[in-house]
Amino acid sequence: MTEPIRPLILVRGFGGPDVTDEQRSPYQGFNDGTAYPGKRGEDYIYEGFLLRALKSERYPYTDATNVIGYYSRAVKAPPDSDGWEDDSVSGSVVIAPSVARRALDRGVAGTIWVYRYYELTPRALHTYGEGLVRLIELINRAAKRRDEEVAGVDIVAHSMGGLVVREALEQLHQTEKHSAGRLIHRIVTLGTPHRGIAFQRVPGWLLNLVHPVRDARDELRAFDPTRTDFREVAAWFPIRRLLTVVGTDYQSYGNGAASLMNRLSSIVDDGSFATNRSDGLVKQASAQLPGAPRTYVHKCHGGPDSLVTSREAYEIAMRFFHASHHVRLWLSQADVRRGGDWLGRSEFFFGVAVKARYVDFDLFHQSRQAENCYGPFARRGLDDPVPELADELAKPLADTGDDTLGWAGPDRLVWEGWIDARAKRDQTLPDLVFRLNIYVGERDSFGVSFSDNVIFEKQYYVQAFPGDDMRLYVHTGDEYLGERNHRTVDELDDLARSESSHGALARVQRMRPATDGGWEFDVGGTNFTATLRVAFDPDSESDIYAEEAAHPASFR
Repeated sequence: MTEPIRPLILVRGFGGPDVTDEQRSPYQGFNDGTAYPGKRGEDYIYEGFLLRALKSERYPYTDATNVIGYYSRAVKAPPDSDGWEDDSVSGSVVIAPSVARRALDRGVAGTIWVYRYYELTPRALHTYGEGLVRLIELINRAAKRRDEEVAGVDIVAHSMGGLVVREALEQLHQTEKHSAGRLIHRIVTLGTPHRGIAFQRVPGWLLNLVHPVRDARDELRAFDPTRTDFREVAAWFPIRRLLTVVGTDYQSYGNGAASLMNRLSSIVDDGSFATNRSDGLVKQASAQLPGAPRTYVHKCHGGPDSLVTSREAYEIAMRFFHASHHVRLWLSQADVRRGGDWLGRSEFFFGVAVKARYVDFDLFHQSRQAENCYGPFARRGLDDPVPELADELAKPLADTGDDTLGWAGPDRLVWEGWIDARAKRDQTLPDLVFRLNIYVGERDSFGVSFSDNVIFEKQYYVQAFPGDDMRLYVHTGDEYLGERNHRTVDELDDLARSESSHGALARVQRMRPATDGGWEFDVGGTNFTATLRVAFDPDSESDIYAEEAAHPASFR
């Protein structure tokens, strides 16, 4: 790495009414992973976020969790404070000098810290936010002792942990405007109910009546779907530096009652029980913030192989924190050439799944099973007027209707993601490759015909050669993309020229410059044709701020 790795803070989710087990858990669940029997190598065992980070060759972290002590009552400074200021080693969130001497002997760069907020009292989000602000402050003090410059910490927060982070952002902003953006580099939330939980409307008298539910009443109130305080996040922190990871696999979640309640809530939104659109607990529409980038993963809220225990969370977060490029995909034009019932009412859906070469997980996932494809569209060009996503996400979750399946952004934005081109498995290959699985489906919402027709489904491979003279190609197969049969750009140009008469069916297309920026390519077959546009830009904070300034309505 050419620059130091920023400190990383992990924040757990809701512990339930009784948090005794959470207080006894040393790493708050971030040491739990998932095994995939029948697979081999790296795809066999995902060892958990924490252990994966400690073992990483590309982003090597060291454990600093024990450097901080968390106490329900303030503690006094120890006799030997090793030169730390008294207010760093006394209070409820304190430095342990002897541990700091050993764990931080190389500084705070590349350290990982699990925030144990359930040790603090009183049990309230305000308390947890204060503790997180204090943790960030102590990390910066530790850096200052060694004359290190910390360009902000990174944060990964699961479920309610994202609400704890939001509370800290507000407190930082109240103390000093815009300080959160200076002290925090980027944030990833995993299944955080930013807009509440659809069925969580517990009367205040009930929260005060039942013990130990009474102890968790402040946390439970934060899940109220009528709240709108999530709108303020963009005022506290640059919203484009907060990535929301949205789970879609409600079927694998162990809490059947929660899954049923989410399906019941669909009556208000869709007028039927037909959809669930959640990770089993948190609605897809709730796990997003207006103006914040998002990605879908087909994982459930918690437990084995979930948002927090599967490899997706780690890989997506690392790419976001250490990005070299920002990738975006738009649908420029489309034409659905079959379907459409005379007696029923046909509706079309469009979705993609994105996977990088040599990995066994999606960076972005849309599918019929995930219930998150864009649509429904009545027009065959998939160009129906749809509400702006940021506007829809600014509404309370409790409002009737769920119009959050419009495009991800302006100009029919389909997907945006972050990658680190320097972290390739095979450094001898000069290119980057992504597989796109494109899906177009149809349903008859009147029930006269079928509700699950597949109009089109096909895989394409996007190949990029980064550099000053960037070239991009799209393939219908992977025969020229492996180590054994890799082609140079000149050879690919020859192949593309020989295939030019086949249009969208060409085995290799060289992408053409698009008038709106980026590059265009064609996809399709008998039933569907489309032109997609991709942008592949170097990532920088300045680009994010410029994007916000140019399109403020899209981000706030």
